[in-house]
Amino acid sequence: MSTAAVIRIKPYFYIHVLDNNTNVTRVEVGPQTFTRQDHEKLVSGPDAMIMIPPRHYCIIQNPVQRDSKGNILKDLAGQIKNRHGDEEVRFEQEPFPLFPGEKLFGKVSPLQVVAPNTALKLRATRDLVYKGTKYIAGDEWLFKGPNTYVPQVEVQVVEIVQARVIKPLQALRLRAKKQFTDANGTVRKAGEEYLNKDIGAYIPHVDEEVAETVNAYVLTEKKALALRAKQTFTDVFGKLRKAGEEWLVTIKDAESHIPDISEQVVGEVPVTILSSREYCVIIDPVDETGRHLLGTRLLRKGEVSFFLKPGEKLEAGIQKVHVLESEEALLLRARESYLDKVEPRRPGDRWMIYGPCDYVPPVLCVDTTQYNNNNN
Repeated sequence: MSTAAVIRIKPYFYIHVLDNNTNVTRVEVGPQTFTRQDHEKLVSGPDAMIMIPPRHYCIIQNPVQRDSKGNILKDLAGQIKNRHGDEEVRFEQEPFPLFPGEKLFGKVSPLQVVAPNTALKLRATRDLVYKGTKYIAGDEWLFKGPNTYVPQVEVQVVEIVQARVIKPLQALRLRAKKQFTDANGTVRKAGEEYLNKDIGAYIPHVDEEVAETVNAYVLTEKKALALRAKQTFTDVFGKLRKAGEEWLVTIKDAESHIPDISEQVVGEVPVTILSSREYCVIIDPVDETGRHLLGTRLLRKGEVSFFLKPGEKLEAGIQKVHVLESEEALLLRARESYLDKVEPRRPGDRWMIYGPCDYVPPVLCVDTTQYNNNNN
């Protein structure tokens, strides 16, 4: 700090001078040659003025107070009034000095450019109206790119939000952090989970979070998907599913399937293929209405391919058709009462089937032993 009586102030420089008689500090700007009086003291300077180039800004702490016409306000003693504890954002303008009490916070910085598929998460630090919308302190919202963000002292930049890319056969599982209305006009409640299947870049709403990325299951002629309902809901095929209900989704329903929020994947079910010389017995089959026929059996003969529905199982796996030659026979025993062609059978009855023939036992009887001429 100079103590010389004559101070030469260059262009775009300034000094602060304290008048010891009034205890008021004033600003002197260049270019000029300033002659200091005996009752005056150089407080600071010469310092360079603040220069803000295009598309830049700076933050001034304790800014001076101005009237409606932009004139600086002073008190009765002639001292410049400051907004102590406050801040002011200034943009491109002519070089200016810092008045007594003002401080430059940080440095002159370029305006932040928000790239495509990104957004700034903003938070209001005090009540304000931002682009026609009223916010109260604590509110948060997104400023989406591509755009240039113009800072305000009432707004804090929380973080940069990157868009999530949803590829084909994918979906985003989203969770609402609090009640809000999404882009489709649907009201989401706090804790609610839902899927977004729209292909492309997606920037999550400020009141929602991404739980995970859900991949679709590709269905083929040889693979189906077993599902279980977590709660009662209507699936994507328009069918009402009750809590705990299980069902299959096959290629006849869709080529691929993304499990819904209310669906739990039980597993993938391989196709069961029977040749013309094979058969199987299904225990607890499911009828066309989806109802389990508990305690019953269903016989299936080849050639056929099918998927075992949830709850169904094979009694003894895939079995071969019995081929009886002319000197062979098959001993059978009735499991339940039924009519065998024209002859009634009662539980426990036994009879023989003689070859030559191909024979598939009915589900209501049990084949026991195959005999030939060498057996007694």
